[in-house]
Amino acid sequence: MNYRIVCDSSCNVLEMESAQDYKTVPLKILVDKREFVDEKGLNIEELVESMEKSDTSSTSCPNTQEWLDAFEGADTIFAITISSQLSGSYNSAILAKNQFLEAHPDAKIEIIDSIATGGSMTLIAEKIVQCMEEGLSFEETLQTVYSYMNHTHIIFLLESLQNLAKNGRLNPTIAKIAGLLGIRFLGKGSEKGTIQQAAIAKGPKRAMSAMYNEIKKLGYVGGKMRISNCLNLETATQLKELLLKEFPLSDIQINACGGLCSYYAERGGLIICFEDFK
Repeated sequence: MNYRIVCDSSCNVLEMESAQDYKTVPLKILVDKREFVDEKGLNIEELVESMEKSDTSSTSCPNTQEWLDAFEGADTIFAITISSQLSGSYNSAILAKNQFLEAHPDAKIEIIDSIATGGSMTLIAEKIVQCMEEGLSFEETLQTVYSYMNHTHIIFLLESLQNLAKNGRLNPTIAKIAGLLGIRFLGKGSEKGTIQQAAIAKGPKRAMSAMYNEIKKLGYVGGKMRISNCLNLETATQLKELLLKEFPLSDIQINACGGLCSYYAERGGLIICFEDFK
């Protein structure tokens, strides 16, 4: 079976060597009337600095035509989006699917709401590749992937809450106090794809301990983990090394946050996605 995997850029992986055919479509970040396109070559340091100096910022999802362009030339397509609770990317992809099928009625397309972002999308893409290599049909692959998604988790550590405050999701006074006190926010994704608080921790050591405990609480006993960092490779590496001491056979990979994930994670933030074996 010839197939194509298409992800929006919140996956943080713009090239995937293991996939037969892989494309991404970019989200955009608007900071003080300047648009940053989340694609290869985006200067994350410049984006983050711009956000830190700005009072307002926003994001926009890929439009329908961008999804259609990514679909063109393929007849078996798996498209993976950031949580539909965080962006309109999923809805835009659905519109593109319907238009594409009108022109190509024999094509097979599935739009997969990751109910997460970052490495969770990468794990889904990797599972699709595995299914294709095993010779599973389109329908069998979907059944396997959706079952697998029930055993993936996402948590994130925020060192700054300023962007959440600027976008009206948090009281600015609370964000300022948290920054002054060195408080880190540990969150996790809900089953519906929304953000939940898991813990708060003061200082890097307590934050590391809180992350480690939450990861184990959610069922990690080794296996795949994808850690995305926003200008904080040091902490990401520390977490990886800590986990490898207990689970030495784990497949843990670290990459940099792209534009959209940097927008949410801010400077110093981590997004940790992994599978359990429940």
